[in-house]
Amino acid sequence: MKAAIPLFAALAAMAACRAGSKPERNTLPSNQALTEMTSPERGEPRRQAGLALLAIPPVKYPESRKANVTDTYFGTVVPDPYRWLEDLDSPETKAWVTAQNEITFGYLNQISFRDKIRERLTKIWNYERYGVPEQVGEELVFTKNDGLQNQAVVYRQRGTEEPRVLLDPNKFSKDGTTALAGMEFSNDHRYLAYATSGGGSDWHKVRILDLQTNKLLPEELNWVKVSGTSWTKKGFYYSRYDAPKAGENNLSGKNEYHKVYFHQLNTPQSADKLVYENPKMALGFRIAGATEDERFLSLYLTDGKSDGNRLQVRDLTDPKQAATWTTLISSYEFNNTVIGNVGGEVLVYTNYKAPNYRVVRIDPKKPHEANWSEVLPESKNKLESVSHVGGRLVADYLNDASSQVKVYSDQGQFQHDVKLPAIGTASGFGGRRTDKVVYYAFTSFAYPTTIYKYDLATNTSTVLRAPKVDVNPQDYVTTQVFYPSKDGTKIPMFIVHKKGVTRNGKNPTYLYAYGGFNVSLTPGFSVARMLWLENGGILAIPNLRGGGEYGEAWHQAGMTPNKQNVFDDFIAAAEYLKTNQYTDYNHLAIAGGSNGGLLVGATMNQRPDLCKVALPAVGVMDMLRYQKFTIGWNWAPEYGTSDNEAQFKNLLAFSPLHNLKPKTSYPATMVTTADHDDRVVPAHSFKFAAALQAANDGPNPTLIRVDVNAGHGAGKSTQLQIAEWADVWSFCYANMGVTPAVQ
Repeated sequence: MKAAIPLFAALAAMAACRAGSKPERNTLPSNQALTEMTSPERGEPRRQAGLALLAIPPVKYPESRKANVTDTYFGTVVPDPYRWLEDLDSPETKAWVTAQNEITFGYLNQISFRDKIRERLTKIWNYERYGVPEQVGEELVFTKNDGLQNQAVVYRQRGTEEPRVLLDPNKFSKDGTTALAGMEFSNDHRYLAYATSGGGSDWHKVRILDLQTNKLLPEELNWVKVSGTSWTKKGFYYSRYDAPKAGENNLSGKNEYHKVYFHQLNTPQSADKLVYENPKMALGFRIAGATEDERFLSLYLTDGKSDGNRLQVRDLTDPKQAATWTTLISSYEFNNTVIGNVGGEVLVYTNYKAPNYRVVRIDPKKPHEANWSEVLPESKNKLESVSHVGGRLVADYLNDASSQVKVYSDQGQFQHDVKLPAIGTASGFGGRRTDKVVYYAFTSFAYPTTIYKYDLATNTSTVLRAPKVDVNPQDYVTTQVFYPSKDGTKIPMFIVHKKGVTRNGKNPTYLYAYGGFNVSLTPGFSVARMLWLENGGILAIPNLRGGGEYGEAWHQAGMTPNKQNVFDDFIAAAEYLKTNQYTDYNHLAIAGGSNGGLLVGATMNQRPDLCKVALPAVGVMDMLRYQKFTIGWNWAPEYGTSDNEAQFKNLLAFSPLHNLKPKTSYPATMVTTADHDDRVVPAHSFKFAAALQAANDGPNPTLIRVDVNAGHGAGKSTQLQIAEWADVWSFCYANMGVTPAVQ
C-alpha cells in the first residue's frame, strides 16, 4: 500500500525490530506478600501471598554444555562457552531448544488461569480489523481480518459493489505462517507485485498477479531482502542478494553485496538486468525507487558504517541522463528520501542540516546545495513523515510523541491542520497526484484503530471503518508525565490504566520501551494489552533517548557511545512508577523486543533488584558478535562494533550476555525468540538464556520460550500471537502472586 513514511528511517527500524516501509512508489519491506484478598471483579485482580500459592515446584533446567571457547579483543580475553548454540542446525542445538521448550511449557501449563487468559484474549481479539485503503484505478484495495484469521485478507472493491478477494495469505501455507510482506501495483493498474515471507523470515519471494485475468505470471523472484518493487512501464526495480552458497545457513549467514535489478514481466529471474552493484563494498543496502510519473529513478546507498544514506538520481526521460547517476547528497551520514517531484525537480525529505527533518526541492541538473529550495523548513517538532499526494504535501509532525498533521501546497504554503479525534497516532495519507481524497488510520492506547476518509480540499474527515471491540475505551485514561533521568534530562512517559485504579503501590505494571534506531513509540491500540488493562494493570511507555520522538539529537543521545543513557532512562522510569505509588518491585514487569530486548537484558544486569519480572524478546544479547550474522552489520552505526577498541570497551560494559554475574538473584525472566528469526538470530537469546540459568542464584524462574516457524515478529499468525501473549501475561501474574479476574 502507499505509505508516507520515508525510506531510511524505516530501514533503520527494520534493522532492529520493526517492519520496514518505503519511499514513494516502493513497498519495503513495540515478592512482598500481600495479605489482603479482594473480590475478583472484572478489572480488579486477586492478589496472593506469592508464587508458592500456585504450587509450581522449582525449575530444573536442561544442561547447557560449557565449551572452552574464548576471543581476545585488544588484549582482553572474553569467554564464549555457549558458542555452539550459534549453530542453529546442529542436533545438539535442536535438542537443547526442545528440552528448554519442554521445561518452559511444562511451567506454563501449571498456571491455573492460563487457559482463562487465552480464552479472554481470543474473545477480544475476535473483531474485524481493516488496513488503510489504496485507490487503484476504479477500485479500492484494502486489507481485512475477520477477527481470528491468521493473516489479513486483501480485498478489491469497485464503488458500492461487494468486495472481492484479491489475495488470501491464509492460503499461502497450511499452518498460516507464510505472510504477505508487501505489495505494489503497476502504474497502469494492470499488475500487482507482491512479496511473501515464510515462517517470519526476512527473505522474501516476489510473485506477479495479472489483475485482469487474476492469474499469476510464471516467474518467481527469490533471495529478495530489504527491498521494494518500484514499477516503470512493464517491469520493476527491486533489490536482492545472490543465492546462499551450498551448505550455508540462509537464516544466519552474513548478508553481503546487495544489488539492484530490473525485472521485465514474463521473463525469468535469471534474465533480470543488473542496475547497480558495488563489488568493492560488501556491506550496505542498495535500493532504487521511481517517482510516480516514472521520470526519476532514485538510488539509496548505505555503507554499513554510518547512520544514513547517499542519494543519487537519474532522469529516465533524458537519453543523456538515463544511464548516469547524479549525486544529490553524497554523505552517508544523513537520512534522505525522494517523496516525489514537481516537474524537473525532486522533493527530498532529509535531516541534512535539519535534525528534526525538512523538505527541500532539488534540480538534478543543478544539484549543488546553493541551488536548493526549502519547501518545508525544519520546525521545533520532528517531521516524522510526508506524503506528496493530490498536489499537496501532507506532513505528520510529532509533538511529545503524538501526531500533528498539517497540509501544505507542494510549494510549501500552509493550508490547514488535520483535526484528529484525540491525542494519538495518525498514519497513512498516501496516494497519487490525481487523488482528491486519501485515507488514514488513527489509534491511541484505548482507541481501536479506526480508518478515516479525508478530503484534501475541504479538510474533512469521515469515518470509513470503525471497529467493534469487546472493550469500552471510555473506561480508560491516558496521562503523559515527564520524569528526570539520571543526568536530569526530562523523559516523557505515557501511563495508561482503568479509571478508578488507585495508586496503592501494588498495581501490576507493564513497563515497555525501545530506545534506539530513531524509532518513535507513539500511542497505539493493542488488543493484547487490553487484557492487562481491564484486569487493573498499568501500562507505562517511556520515550527513551535513542528513539526518534525529538529528532536526530534525541536519537544520537542514545546511540554509541551514549547507549548507557537509554538504560538510565529506563531505570528512572521504573523508579518514577514506584516512587509515585503506581507499583512496587513485586508488581513490576519490564519488557522490550529486539533493541528493546537488549534494553531489558542490560537493565536486569545493572539493576537485578529493579523489578519482579523481565521479558526480553528477540533481543540483541551478544554485543560483541552481532555484526557477524545476517544484516547485523547494519546496526554498527547505532551500537559500534567490537572491531574498534573504544567501541569494544563500551559494548563490553553493557552487553547482556557478558554482564551476567554468577550467584546473583535475577528477576523472573522469560526470554522469547523464534527459530526463523533471521534479523536478530535466535542464537542471541539461546546463549543469554543458557548463561542466565547458570548465573541465577535466586528463586525466580529463568525460562526461554522458542516459537517454531516464526520470525522476528512481522507477519506472525493470530494463533501464535494469542498463544504468546497468554503465556506472557500468565508468567507475569504468576510471578507477581496475582490471580487476574479474567471473565
